[in-house]
Amino acid sequence: MLWQGRRRHDRLPTLATGHERLDRTLPGGGWPLGALTELLVSREGVGELSLLMPTLARVSREGGWAVLVDPPWTPYPPAMRGHGIELERLLVINTPDAAASLWACEQALRGVRGGVVLSWLRGKRHQAGFTHLRRLQLAARSGRKGALLFRPAGLAGQATPAALRLNLEAGALPIKFAELRPAHT
Repeated sequence: MLWQGRRRHDRLPTLATGHERLDRTLPGGGWPLGALTELLVSREGVGELSLLMPTLARVSREGGWAVLVDPPWTPYPPAMRGHGIELERLLVINTPDAAASLWACEQALRGVRGGVVLSWLRGKRHQAGFTHLRRLQLAARSGRKGALLFRPAGLAGQATPAALRLNLEAGALPIKFAELRPAHT
């Protein structure tokens, strides 16, 4: 389901997802650049990273950085390379706490040239409020990067400055697109 409440007149540039069906569904035809996208998951491991592998591969092949902040697992280099990701353009950041995680995301969005930033904001130690998310949204805008935040599905009712919010569930495909909706209302 695609929710299209108030439509914004200013179109954000996008980065193709590498999934034709999803690109046809998303506003602008891909992941918004210069904005936040929230990927809400009921539990980790529903295939959420497989959704982003084509994007990470494209970004790294084109000389941009694929930045992973606090992934819940250690990326397996042969699998990443098998998906076409240039490991020389992959940066994994592990932080000790929520404040450091948010700071690392903001710095990567503002300072790393080109690319996309993925962050796992999960659990009690990563409960980012609206103000924190707004800072990340502004950093994404200033760095003209895609910021994709994995967050618990239970936060779907919270206000967000994200341009897009997707609710992901395990399904027949690696991911079932349960809900696709622009988050700014």
